[in-house]
Amino acid sequence: MPPDDVLREAPLLANLSDRELARLRARGHTLHLATGQWLFAQNDPAERFFFVHHGQMKLFRLSTDGEEKIIELIGPRQTFAEALMFMGTGRYPVCAAALTSSELLAIDAADFSAMLRDAPDTCFALLGSLSQRLHALIGEIDNLALHSASVRLARWLLAELPPDTDELRLAWPKSTLASLLTIKPETWSRLTRRLIEQQIIAVNGQHIRILDRPALQRLGELDDLTVTEPGFHAQ
Repeated sequence: MPPDDVLREAPLLANLSDRELARLRARGHTLHLATGQWLFAQNDPAERFFFVHHGQMKLFRLSTDGEEKIIELIGPRQTFAEALMFMGTGRYPVCAAALTSSELLAIDAADFSAMLRDAPDTCFALLGSLSQRLHALIGEIDNLALHSASVRLARWLLAELPPDTDELRLAWPKSTLASLLTIKPETWSRLTRRLIEQQIIAVNGQHIRILDRPALQRLGELDDLTVTEPGFHAQ
């Protein structure tokens, strides 16, 4: 089970007192998932939310033909499924599975809700965390609805760049990122190859270096009605 200082790295848990963390630990339990192992399926009963100690998780939905659409990627020191405490449905609206070997802390949602009634600071932290996640998901919906695959990729690369650097290390498999951007893996490969040919980026395994940031920014500012750059078309 993760130590207190690690648990407090999650915004939702940052303001819990030592006594509250001890209570959380007493009611929680550690889970170990192998790569590819499911944690829960859509519509399973939702009694717990989760803190990722080690590993990577994906939240996704399955279409009627079994195609997977990734909704969100969750890394270490992050929580997920906490919004269900307020939804009142009692069911998970998505599926969750491990992208890599992962260790999670499963937290009793009902008991945590009871603690929130006496912890206004934690309530505000939770609202802030959920608001940021909602804002990100709304932005993703707009991005998927209004922009071509090439524009989505350019915007994602720019958003993921660390501050003061032109180098990015992909923390997730490329096929997973393709699903997140709602493009096929072969489309990801084709678009990155064209960016390489135009000397906008350089790729070495999981490392991407931005060679021409202004050109990438111009591509990210286009929309489906104005994508006329050679080799770039709406999917």
